[in-house]
Amino acid sequence: MLSNESSDIVVFDVGGSHVSAGIFNVCDERLDACQSRPIAANPDYEGFLDFFVSLAGELPRSVPLKGVAIAMPNPFDYKLGISYMRHKYQSLYGIDLRQGLAEKLGCDPLRLHFLNDASAFMLGELHQGAAVGMHRAVGITLGTGIGSAFAVDREVVVSGPGVPSDGEIWNVPYRNAIVETFVSTASIQKEYAEATGGPLLEVWRIAELARQDFTAAEVFRHFGRELGQVLRHTCATFAPECIVLGGGISRASWTFLGEANHELADLGIQLRVSTLQHRASLIGAGIAWAREHGEMLLALPDANQTQ
Repeated sequence: MLSNESSDIVVFDVGGSHVSAGIFNVCDERLDACQSRPIAANPDYEGFLDFFVSLAGELPRSVPLKGVAIAMPNPFDYKLGISYMRHKYQSLYGIDLRQGLAEKLGCDPLRLHFLNDASAFMLGELHQGAAVGMHRAVGITLGTGIGSAFAVDREVVVSGPGVPSDGEIWNVPYRNAIVETFVSTASIQKEYAEATGGPLLEVWRIAELARQDFTAAEVFRHFGRELGQVLRHTCATFAPECIVLGGGISRASWTFLGEANHELADLGIQLRVSTLQHRASLIGAGIAWAREHGEMLLALPDANQTQ
């Protein structure tokens, strides 16, 4: 049950292989009781709804909730709550998820808010993470694909000087293909498999091997160079003060960050790794819900008092 008396909302972050959830207090911007569970690659509609109900049921709470916020990957109609993804969750294509999720979670559909997952990540980092105090920043999520969000004066923007269409870089033409061809989980897996003649391994496993395996280490160094060049190609005109990296691949930043920084050295852009990791998108989803529904939040730190 949801309540106008409560300051808590449920927040979700939907990834390609996992869904995270937590309780967010809109009065003090506090995220509590985080949970994360793997989700089937292509659940059917009812299975997807039941998964959310089950995950929400694992969150401890003693008071009624005020609303629900869900960070979802593109392509997605965030106003209507309809998925247009083809690369994952294909069975949900064209379906009204707002109505179904609202019914399952027991809330008014108008109090269920969807937003882009990269935008949620950026908002979280702007409020509580590595981009606090930055006036121009870019958030990049590295995982199954590459997500992006551009921000000016602590607001995510999808147009303007230096901002690609809808703030998305994954499909920006690059070399003989698009950006995502060169910077993604698949690009790392494919390069390592081709170099070793072995099977496709999980990225975290290749990162572990990189500590003692020259081939694995070189794959990640090459990934860093590619990432730096991609960020130069897509972000230099926007001239951000910093670019914050998140997503699963960012947890292996020690393998590639040096190379990426080298590619950006002359631009004066600080390349930072998320300090919030999986919490960033949950916090950002909560902040977006509060803005959408006119809730009061604590004032943001002044830039002169931050990093």
